[in-house]
Amino acid sequence: MSLPLFRPQDDPGPSFVELLRKLGQPPFQAPGAAGPGFEVRHGTTIAAICYADGVVMAGDRRATAGSSIAHRTMEKVHPADRHSGVAIAGAAGPAMDMVRLFQLQLEHYEKVEGQALSLEGKANQLSEMVKSNLQMAMQGFVVVPLFAGYDLRRRTGRIYTYDPTGGRYEETDFHADGSGGRDARTTIKLSWTEDMTRAATIELAVLALYEAADEDSATGGPDAVRGIYPTVATITAAGFERVPDSEVAERFASVITAKSEKGHRP
Repeated sequence: MSLPLFRPQDDPGPSFVELLRKLGQPPFQAPGAAGPGFEVRHGTTIAAICYADGVVMAGDRRATAGSSIAHRTMEKVHPADRHSGVAIAGAAGPAMDMVRLFQLQLEHYEKVEGQALSLEGKANQLSEMVKSNLQMAMQGFVVVPLFAGYDLRRRTGRIYTYDPTGGRYEETDFHADGSGGRDARTTIKLSWTEDMTRAATIELAVLALYEAADEDSATGGPDAVRGIYPTVATITAAGFERVPDSEVAERFASVITAKSEKGHRP
């Protein structure tokens, strides 16, 4: 397969999405009306918390289809590039497609331009993708991403949220989204401080997902029998790093111990 050639006036530039459009393959196309009994799988609760060294991102592992559990080990937190990550809630299929396309877009831009986008530029690129998905969102295939990263220029972690129309908003401290997002945000709000350590922030993220699962049936809690725990990652000056499941399990054990000591049943 030969590489496509464009006239100067038709050059798509560093945009991988625009390249696909020039080739007649728009990335987001509404599939048409769904048939009777058709259930869309949905990812649920995701969270991001700023701390002293960067950002912690976390997401439960459950995907639902209507009132049923469709999948118990869905990955909702992904690296976007070395110093940023994206978490997804909403229609699972389009969300995974958007993550892969976003990863390709950032890699394509860096190869064409010879340098990485700024963190704000990455956030803007994701905003355009969410906006391009609007037609599908209006048919029920809503994707709500949560973007976070370490800003190498400002030397700090930053968090961006979106609405289905592509609106982009920066959060200065923390955010949680999805069906259990409200309960997770409330939990984080009660304990968050800007100078938190890595360990304390991971434990707070775990506690937020625990409380969300306790109130929201679509959010999956820890499953010690199957060894299933939420996906947790840190993004710092050293880059995106997934927290080992063994450490997440330890943090859950600390949460349960603390609740037991206060007289609450886990």
